[in-house]
Amino acid sequence: MSLGALALVLLGLTAITFAMTRMRANAFASGARPRDVHSRPAYHAVRAGLLALVPALFLLLVWLVIGDGIVADRTLDQLPQAAQPEAGIERQAFLTEMRSVARGDLPAAFNPAVNEAVPIYRETQASWTWLIGGLVVLLALIGGGYGWLKTAPDLRARTHVERFATIILALASLIAILTTFGIVLSLLYESLDFFSRVNPLEFIFGTHWSPQTAIRADQVGSSGAFGAVPLFWGTIFIGAIIAMAVAVPLGLMSAIFLTQYARPTARKILKPLLEILAGVPTVVYGYFAALTVAPAVRDAAIAIGIDSASSESALAAGVVMGIMIIPFVSSMADDALSSVPGAMRDGSLAMGATPSETIKKVLVPAALPGIVGGILLAVSRAIGETMIVVMAAGQAARLTINPLDSVTTVTAQIVQLLTGDQEFDSAKTLSAFALGLVLFVVTLLLNIYALAIVKRYREAYE
Repeated sequence: MSLGALALVLLGLTAITFAMTRMRANAFASGARPRDVHSRPAYHAVRAGLLALVPALFLLLVWLVIGDGIVADRTLDQLPQAAQPEAGIERQAFLTEMRSVARGDLPAAFNPAVNEAVPIYRETQASWTWLIGGLVVLLALIGGGYGWLKTAPDLRARTHVERFATIILALASLIAILTTFGIVLSLLYESLDFFSRVNPLEFIFGTHWSPQTAIRADQVGSSGAFGAVPLFWGTIFIGAIIAMAVAVPLGLMSAIFLTQYARPTARKILKPLLEILAGVPTVVYGYFAALTVAPAVRDAAIAIGIDSASSESALAAGVVMGIMIIPFVSSMADDALSSVPGAMRDGSLAMGATPSETIKKVLVPAALPGIVGGILLAVSRAIGETMIVVMAAGQAARLTINPLDSVTTVTAQIVQLLTGDQEFDSAKTLSAFALGLVLFVVTLLLNIYALAIVKRYREAYE
């Protein structure tokens, strides 16, 4: 019996339990007074179905996780002592080759002992699958039968179902929280290893970034320079200055036009078209920046006499990044302006103010917290952008205020440090985790601050 067939059998038993319990609940509900029946038949049916499904499904999932290891161990135990592999890498290679042959990925194994083990593996796997399948079916029958027998008019089935739904929602929230903690701990562990080799003050305040390290200590340049200030500046220069200089005016003016001047028909067409920008893959923006915008910026600079313009520049990457995050600014500003009470706008117009004066002096100040929150969220999105910077800004870590120079960012350096064959325990590779930790903390703080502003705004105007 395959696991897919077993899952279908389990679903079938659950459906049968649901249907039979619903029929039983309908029978006593139709003959009893409404006040004597605590829950509707659907709740009784769902409760019985959950009793049939959840324990059996839990056993099936546990088997999916640990089953292959158990089968592999039992297979090796049945092999002659001379054919059993040694522990460690040899054992892992043996099991990998055995599973590949058993699945049909390989016609035969190079190791004769593996060919001898494959029939035993298949037989053991089939035996254990039938055993687990029988236990799954038995659990489903026991759970479903118990739920069917306990179905009664005074049973609080609705309470049980709602409690189960609450537990599922709590587990979902817990998974999201634990995922966040897992990300932080994985970054923190490697970052602490990096800071045990490199002074944190040098990393945070140093102005020279050259992570190239030699393999041997007697080689030239055996200790790299890990001053990350040029990376932080490049990230701020591209993501928080140039990109915002493009996204904030265009996004805010787009929101003002769509909410205050555009007709409903035009708004229905233009707003979805604007938000399409948010769905374009970032690699497409990267190609656009590298093949179209960057050459245009260089040619324009050369045309006005700036011969030092680079083919990869902060200006090209920042402009395209700003275009990419226009929908973030526009959508938040649109929501903020739309949420301002109409009485404020009407009162301003009634006092003789023009529509433009009303927008400048009434609507925008009233919606400012929401607009600022949207801008901060857009900044955090721009700071974490990778593909556009990698393809259009270059890899030069330098402190410069010239937008035509090639610069790099934290994300671009992380890509470079972790690409290709690298020594994972070297300071060069571990520096990527330290950069990732700083980036995570910065974007987290920006998001928290932005959400706090938006929450305060919503409390004021809802």
